[in-house]
Amino acid sequence: MENLLSLSFDYLSSFDGVKIRKGLRQLEGLLAQICLSRATTAAERRRSMIQDGAAKSRPKDLASLSEDPAFREFFKLQEGFEWNVAIRLISCLERLLGKGSNGQNDLLLVSTLDLLRGILLIHPPSRSLFAREIYMNLLLDLLDPSSCPAVQAAAVLTLVTVLLEQPNITRCFENLDGLLTVTSLFKNRSTSREVKLKLVEFLYFYLMPETPYGGRNSVADEQAALKRSPSKASRLGSGGRGKGEGEEGTRTTDEKQRLLGRYLNNVEDLVEDLKETAPFGASFA
Repeated sequence: MENLLSLSFDYLSSFDGVKIRKGLRQLEGLLAQICLSRATTAAERRRSMIQDGAAKSRPKDLASLSEDPAFREFFKLQEGFEWNVAIRLISCLERLLGKGSNGQNDLLLVSTLDLLRGILLIHPPSRSLFAREIYMNLLLDLLDPSSCPAVQAAAVLTLVTVLLEQPNITRCFENLDGLLTVTSLFKNRSTSREVKLKLVEFLYFYLMPETPYGGRNSVADEQAALKRSPSKASRLGSGGRGKGEGEEGTRTTDEKQRLLGRYLNNVEDLVEDLKETAPFGASFA
């Protein structure tokens, strides 16, 4: 696995778009092998052919994934800087962003963001990278009005993944005027309808009650779930207490409503709608 990661990283560090695309595909192939399973018996293959018309791979369930030796090896490799995929993809984004906007470059940006989201979901401790201002600013730069709509939409989805159950990173987002960036793009007349819908969904997500990853210390819980000893990664996902903030640096919906209200009118309507629908079983008590 280290050899494959090393080869992929070499391609990702290139300024040649063809090599970057090859590196992304190699990483996608590795993740597919880890996260997807193929029918192993003749009966399963026939059943798959009847249902789907082809012998397709299917996602592994989360319980079996955490016990899979390949997944455990990959997760362990992500704890160190040398083999961490997220940091390589972030560096790739930086280089691509510096090349300006054109069709091929935009496609690479979208592909890199898509893969980054997958990595952050597979290895949640890597989200802690975005507690650093330089990396959070990179995501916010992708939300510039001059960016391609597909890039903007992919960046919004990536931002959701980064902030998911990460109060400390949400505070970084707020401190860097992330709300101003998001609302400015939303109010911009040139912003496409699709992107505006993504931005509205993001605002609903942002206003939801905050819960640190796993409900407690995120990475320590993840390590316990994988039956491995805590390591330096156990320090990655935890949020600290900030001035005027609640337990583990969290903010309430009312507090975030006041912050968002500085940049957007009728935020109370969003909050009321959110309380009525209560997505994902969220409690607003």
